[in-house]
Amino acid sequence: MDNGIILSYLKRLGYRPPAGGHAMHLRQCLAWYRGYVSDFHDYAMRVGTARRTLTRYRLGMAKTICEDYATLLLNERVQIRAEGFEALAAILNRNAFWERGNRLVEWTMALGTGALVAFLDAQGMPAIDYIRGDLIFPLRWEGDHITECAFASRRVLGEGKDAAEGYYVQIHARAAGGYVIRNAFLDEAGAELPTPEGVAAETRPSPVPLFQIIRPNVVNALEPDCPMGMSVFGMAIDQLKAADLVFDSYVNEYVLGKKRVLVPQSLASIEMQQDGTMQPVFDPSDVLMYVYRQSPDGADDIRPLDMSLRAAEHEAGLQRMLDLLSKKCGLGTGRYRFDGGVARTATEVISEQSDLYQSVKRNEKPLERAICGLVNALSWLTGGAAQVQTTVAFDDSIIEDHGTAVERNIRLVQSGLKSKRRAMMDVMRLSEAEAERMLREIAQEEQGLPDIPPDAQRQNDTPDTVFLGS
Repeated sequence: MDNGIILSYLKRLGYRPPAGGHAMHLRQCLAWYRGYVSDFHDYAMRVGTARRTLTRYRLGMAKTICEDYATLLLNERVQIRAEGFEALAAILNRNAFWERGNRLVEWTMALGTGALVAFLDAQGMPAIDYIRGDLIFPLRWEGDHITECAFASRRVLGEGKDAAEGYYVQIHARAAGGYVIRNAFLDEAGAELPTPEGVAAETRPSPVPLFQIIRPNVVNALEPDCPMGMSVFGMAIDQLKAADLVFDSYVNEYVLGKKRVLVPQSLASIEMQQDGTMQPVFDPSDVLMYVYRQSPDGADDIRPLDMSLRAAEHEAGLQRMLDLLSKKCGLGTGRYRFDGGVARTATEVISEQSDLYQSVKRNEKPLERAICGLVNALSWLTGGAAQVQTTVAFDDSIIEDHGTAVERNIRLVQSGLKSKRRAMMDVMRLSEAEAERMLREIAQEEQGLPDIPPDAQRQNDTPDTVFLGS
């Protein structure tokens, strides 16, 4: 998509979205995420008398790192509790939140910014857009908090013979009554077109923002004054290059180390060429036999060449490069290793992944804030409250041993440093109301009292919560 057309349109409206260095950074990150950067992976070298352009073998670690972050942060075991918002589960499932949200987190880690945008579709149903960083244009911001924003996408405008490609721009701006959304459609030249039938040029004000920005929880060291985030591998480009260089050398070690047999020219078939020269004849698809010209006193022997491979040295070097890359991207060392079949205890894994644990917990904060904001927007769009008590319980079992967490909570309760209710909420992933209900049931069993009917319990509890994910 030609972002220049979108930027020009926004500037005509009086906005000044960030551009310049950030756009260049986005292009670089997108190239590394795709796994191919032409000015690095393509290189020239002389082979005999010819100069050839070769392409390096690639690991594609940038995408792997982003995939791992997405799996750790937003997976099917994450739970969202929204008090009094019973329709939330159906809305998120209808919008494929768990699948598309996971992919959005991956894009966010790659490009530094992502967005969740809530709106009502043509049928009046609440819907969610998942916007990647190169389609986000901040319009107003305070520090790194984006207060007004535009989102763009490529669309086919019109129908039948009149259909043509163009651009759809959605502007979220502050107004007296809150936030309004302005919809604009542009042709290929950037000229504004009438809005299609059924699409309002401007929506009614919303008391809450209908867009939520997600960023990795790291400082944008490349552009500190830019409200856009920085890719998790934005400061690890050299480490990505090093990993691909070692991997390319590793693969070429096998390519160049293939078994070959040198055949003297006197033992090869000879054919006269058109210019009168004599050339040996051999199967062009044969990669085993190589004909050589003997010295005058050489013997007519066939000499096999047995190339020894430096596999162990390359594997050690590649492991070191992967450790450096993983550490630089916040995943700690040992995340990617060749001895994956070696059994280790859960305590050892947690100890080795302390950097990973801290990084994941740090990145859960902006994601949690965005999800809570999304729930508020969806609630208001469906006629509910604009502020909903929302709790997001992330899945820490991937990086924290559950048994260790249980033992730690038991010790804290026994020492009087934590309440039973809080411990049950952490260990059993319960809401506060559920923990209170379970504590009452335990107390009744200990006293030998009859169980309170579920309906009677529910009357004394806080409003039911919605559980999503697992």
